[in-house]
Amino acid sequence: MTKSFKGKIKVIISCGGTGGHIYPAIAVANEIKKRNKMNEILFIGSNERMEMKIIPNHNFKIIGLWISGIKRSSLWKNIIFFGIPFVLKNFLLPIKLVYSIIRSLFIINSFKPDIVIGFGGYTTGPSLIASILTGTSSAIQEQNSYPGITNRILGKKVNLVFVAFENLERFFSKKLFCFGNPVRSNLLNIGKLKSDAIKFFGLNKNKKTLLLIGGSLGSKTINDSVMNNLPIIKNSPFQILWQTGKNYYDQILSKKDLIPSNIIFLPFIREMNYAYASSDIIISRAGALAISELCVIGKPVVLVPSPNVVEDHQTKNAVYLKSAGACEIIKDQNARKDLIKKSFQLLNDKNKIKKLKKNILLLSKPDATKKIVDKLLDKIKR
Repeated sequence: MTKSFKGKIKVIISCGGTGGHIYPAIAVANEIKKRNKMNEILFIGSNERMEMKIIPNHNFKIIGLWISGIKRSSLWKNIIFFGIPFVLKNFLLPIKLVYSIIRSLFIINSFKPDIVIGFGGYTTGPSLIASILTGTSSAIQEQNSYPGITNRILGKKVNLVFVAFENLERFFSKKLFCFGNPVRSNLLNIGKLKSDAIKFFGLNKNKKTLLLIGGSLGSKTINDSVMNNLPIIKNSPFQILWQTGKNYYDQILSKKDLIPSNIIFLPFIREMNYAYASSDIIISRAGALAISELCVIGKPVVLVPSPNVVEDHQTKNAVYLKSAGACEIIKDQNARKDLIKKSFQLLNDKNKIKKLKKNILLLSKPDATKKIVDKLLDKIKR
């Protein structure tokens, strides 16, 4: 049963950097507003990052901080600063951090939230530190199977920690709840959308569809895997719906004469419910949001973990699914050669597809958003 709260509440949500942090935060914000339309929500993001455009488009107010992450580089460009490899370009980082904490203190004192929730991104650290310093209730939502260093440190100080994967007790205190990652509500019931989705994208209803998504900005590896295998794709009985990412679309568009008619490519797909519904199998990076959405929709998936992420958390996410028999994994360095070929082999393997569908649905946690908001309301009531 969905819990409600008679009085109006005020919530600060800190998130940003990638869709994997932003969209779970929006899902929780929408659920909070659903419980009481008078509830007030304020987002905190990082100036000039994607959240500053996405959040207002969902009718929420956002304040930007002057903050950025550590610029990682090769060791010869680093110095050791208190035991941490420190790129010389990062000399402004301590100043930005102190400024952002002070700015967050002013925001909290002005807005007077009942709770501050961090969903990850550069702003989460300053916002949660400010909430702890002011004695404001606070929570973390950790999307990955291996928490980042900021969440590992602050997770011991906040009041509530929400995680998406099991067996993370060693990183956090006893205030831990494994509810899963919040996902967009329109992904929860896509079974009846396939016919409309096929028409929407102009796909052939008589062909099996391979969906490729490499994130909002795109994946060079996944894109190269397509471009390197155009003859194989052209001669196959399958079709591809391909999100190239905004960073790569113009480059690929310039080669459109080489791309066969059974490939439909777009810079970005907003209608992900239709994209998922139209597909028979999915190729994706292994970010936390993607993992959670894929579990909810229950389609066979081939994961290509990005090696260019902090603490290699995408590989850890993918291995978690693989250990449950819920996905196939292609290493990034092998994808350009093997990804399309092995994905086509999977499309022809009915028994394997059936097994993957069954196992990935067992990991699904479609009620994550509601459970998180219920627990937040419980905390505020106290």
